[in-house]
Amino acid sequence: MIKVLIADNHPIVRMGVINVLESASGFEVLDDVSTTSELFEKLKDVSPDVVMLEMDIPEINGIATLRKVKKEYPNVKVLMYSGQSEDVYALSTIRAGAFGYLSKASDIDYIISAVRKVAEGNMFITNELAQRLAFDEGTQKPRRFFRKLSTREVEVLKMLASGKRNKDVAIGLNLNEKTVSTYKARLMKKLNVDNMVDLLQQAKALELY
Repeated sequence: MIKVLIADNHPIVRMGVINVLESASGFEVLDDVSTTSELFEKLKDVSPDVVMLEMDIPEINGIATLRKVKKEYPNVKVLMYSGQSEDVYALSTIRAGAFGYLSKASDIDYIISAVRKVAEGNMFITNELAQRLAFDEGTQKPRRFFRKLSTREVEVLKMLASGKRNKDVAIGLNLNEKTVSTYKARLMKKLNVDNMVDLLQQAKALELY
């Protein structure tokens, strides 16, 4: 059961998110709060897997709140969400330690998949946002965008990107071929793709190798 705490100063939004999560299996909404002071008081009493934090929550701004949660409750994963444009806040929230960013304009299904992915310790952003984040319109150059990939996953990704087959990767990294397949599956999951072509395109766009 994924335990969720919702922090948003709009009662109707909180109610809507609660209804979406509780209509799906595997979620328990521990509580909902409307200010940052309420959030930190609540975190003294409950231990959520995921905090859904609204960017414009009153008192302390969303980024500062995110950093404080990460410092005081390092095991709690934060999914930021906002009615503001993804382009404006997404990159800064990810850099500040959020496990994902969700626009309030996203489809309802994204809420469920985002919370699940973040609870598992994976990064969540939409594919469309990943492409936009990877390209800086000001300099017309790709941006450096760090995903939560392990050193070994990056090594496997680099070899796959160079055209190596699973067997060659296994030999090159002194791994079992089945283990390479496992790493490949993890990479696809973390990069939110389901085939090798998209995996390599996504990784290249995000400058992960």
